[in-house]
Amino acid sequence: MTSEILENRCFDEISIGDSASITHTLSLDDVQLFAAVSGDLSPTRLDSELDRQIGPGDLGAQSMWLGAQVSGLLGRQLPGPGTVHSGQDLEFLAPLAIGEQVTISITATARDPASRQVRFACLGINGRGETIMTGTARVIAPQLKVRMERPDAAKISIQSHDNFGRFVERCQQLPPVSVAVAHPCDESSLGAALQAKREGLIEPILVAPVARLRAVAEQAGLDLAGVQVEDVPHSHAAAFRAVELVRLGQAAALMKGSLHTDELMAEVVSKTTGLRTERRITHAFLMDVPTYHKPLIVTDAAINIAPDLDTKRDICQNAIDLAHVLGIERPKVAIICAVESINSRMACTTDAASLCKMADRGQISGAILDGPLALDNAISKEAARIKKIDSPVAGDPDIVVVPDLAAGNILAKQLTFMSNADGAGVVLGARVPIILTSRADNRRTKLASCAVAVLMASAAAGQATIKAGT
Repeated sequence: MTSEILENRCFDEISIGDSASITHTLSLDDVQLFAAVSGDLSPTRLDSELDRQIGPGDLGAQSMWLGAQVSGLLGRQLPGPGTVHSGQDLEFLAPLAIGEQVTISITATARDPASRQVRFACLGINGRGETIMTGTARVIAPQLKVRMERPDAAKISIQSHDNFGRFVERCQQLPPVSVAVAHPCDESSLGAALQAKREGLIEPILVAPVARLRAVAEQAGLDLAGVQVEDVPHSHAAAFRAVELVRLGQAAALMKGSLHTDELMAEVVSKTTGLRTERRITHAFLMDVPTYHKPLIVTDAAINIAPDLDTKRDICQNAIDLAHVLGIERPKVAIICAVESINSRMACTTDAASLCKMADRGQISGAILDGPLALDNAISKEAARIKKIDSPVAGDPDIVVVPDLAAGNILAKQLTFMSNADGAGVVLGARVPIILTSRADNRRTKLASCAVAVLMASAAAGQATIKAGT
């Protein structure tokens, strides 16, 4: 990639009427980054979900973001490196909305040879041709000629989370899905269910001791009006009844409340009253990693402790089916081990090779598999190139299949707590999707977990309709 070359114009090279301009389309990242640097931490400047709710026409740039663009023009183009910005007087006439284009221009209007000071007229025009900013800026022009590469320090990126928003938006075009929520007896789980209802994603059926549920709602300031409640004596009964509501066709998904995961899953896997299918039940995290270029499914990080080959086959197929629901037609699956070569003393490498051959023979379908791959050459095309790995999966997986639960759990938590990722958790392979949320999850992650389950339930309902019609 060619570096940008910056070249200044000394005082004697500047004439009245010389000008420079930039055109830019304002993004939410622009607003967030400027807020972080300037200290303007208004929630409406930083919350992408709020941006989605109130619309891009209402959420826009801080006025001084425009002033910063003037400063950037002066320091980068005219006069350029070595410029001393000595004063600025700007008037902001109209807001600039996210998604709107703006052209900022500066024109030299006066020169003072004694002080090497140059005055510039400043103008901002939006994409509709409306003037949104006018004013003046004063600088001391550089005395020495400078030609340089743009410093790396000036290339700044912002870590953003926007992958989950697309899934929530898709769900809001669908009818709400009935979800049995097992024992939501703390603020975190109850609040998540009620927020998903407010967003139009689900119609929750709260299965819990009514007195305890109402006490939690009152303490947290949550409104239970219009929400269906099933009264049960304790968490064990809540798990049983929530699963029963699915078997009776009254709910199309399950959601874990404040009971332990094992307590709910014991009812799900019951041979007589559970929700088992011919597949092994598995878990997947849908990760939104700021440093990765697309959503990433990590599986299995929560249910199967030391999966054998047949279980890994179901782990792969369940994740592939999830990817299809999310709109990924032919997902790329990286089967992760500590190394990328097959070693008979490392079972995960021979399992990876077997899974790839299963895919060749149709025992796993709908995806491109490759493995074993180490995590570096699975995620990084450059690492794969250095190790001479020629693979359509390396550097671009949609799904990462880990060798065991410990590895998956470590990977998911490392991404969450060291890479600022969000992970929406869902249980796959049962008759309905099961939403797993944690008290540590933020609002975006909880909504995304619900959204994934809604998309899965809606897809299953569509398939059932097609089968009924044939």
